Amino acid sequence: MRIGVLTGGGDVPGLNPCIKALVYRAVDEGHEVVGIRRGWAGLLYYNPDDPSPQPENVIPLDKAIVRTIDRTGGTFLHTSRTNPSRVAPDKAPAFLNPEQFPVDKNGNVDFTTHVLRVLEHLKIDVLVPIGGEDTLGYAARIHREGFPIVSIPKTMDNDVFGTDYCIGFSTAVTRSVRFIHQLRSTAGSHERICVVELFGRHSGETSLIAAYLAGADRAIISEVPFDIEKLARLLIKDKYENPSRYAILTISEGAREIGKDVIQSGVPDPYGHKKLGGIGAVTAKRLEQITGEGTMCQELAYLMRSGEPDALDIMVAVNFANTAMDLIQEKKFGRMVALREGRYTDVDAASPTLGVKHVDVRALYDIDEYRPKVMHVHGKPMFLY
Repeated sequence: MRIGVLTGGGDVPGLNPCIKALVYRAVDEGHEVVGIRRGWAGLLYYNPDDPSPQPENVIPLDKAIVRTIDRTGGTFLHTSRTNPSRVAPDKAPAFLNPEQFPVDKNGNVDFTTHVLRVLEHLKIDVLVPIGGEDTLGYAARIHREGFPIVSIPKTMDNDVFGTDYCIGFSTAVTRSVRFIHQLRSTAGSHERICVVELFGRHSGETSLIAAYLAGADRAIISEVPFDIEKLARLLIKDKYENPSRYAILTISEGAREIGKDVIQSGVPDPYGHKKLGGIGAVTAKRLEQITGEGTMCQELAYLMRSGEPDALDIMVAVNFANTAMDLIQEKKFGRMVALREGRYTDVDAASPTLGVKHVDVRALYDIDEYRPKVMHVHGKPMFLY
């Protein structure tokens, strides 16, 4: 078979090992692999009427090409947040006439029929998209249109519905714990309250687990709106119970105060999401106003997803690739590889569109104390999801 592979959405550590493992296994079993560059943009901007190779969109993959890519983070295929079913007319490929395609109520153009034509032109038999809920949501769309797919979930905030684990999560938490510990020196030197903002739109799992493992004093998560006055009292208590006179708070970028909205900026991306971020700085300023104590804020942001993957993310990435190849060999299409209760399995490819994954607040979070509440782990999976 001729297998296509792409990576979409935000980059995470582990994508390159996943691509390499997929290519090596596919080549060993007699298949051909095509890399699609820049996520769904590679298919959207590929012109099937142009006889030139178009390496900016599609490249052949073999063992020699991917031999060393697993040693670095990110994705060597590049990525984007392109959604071919929702393209602004001014972003349409020059060789396509938007008037020949369906348009939604907001004037966005659905180029899905073009994407399907490109896949047919490239003679791709099955597509392996690696991404989060948005990338894999569109993958489910093209499967509904009749094209074979096998999806692989990745996202550093671990929020793809249908799987307990996504490529990138372990490294993001590992990075977060390391930086939290490093920030202690500055927070302690200046006797400040330190607010550490972490990625996490719908799920506060990165804030929760990073705080739990780093021993942060408090953790604010996306799922639980917080009372800033109560949080201030708790952090003052933490600071003055600490001989070094500082306190550490983690906070999800998707968190919000009671009665207020999530902080967003910019215009929505092609999947309808505005840019999150800023709640950490706002919270630090409010804490300083309420307490009179010095504060500091650090957005870890892209530092969480930069650099090489840790051993766990490499293991999951490689095993997800092999699980995807198993499904391809069995011609079991329309599936997403997954980890459920610590075991590799597969679920319906539409799973990412069927719900929103959240922290189990009742089991893992103290809503009165704003901190992880993990006392009994017997019988729970490794990452407490």
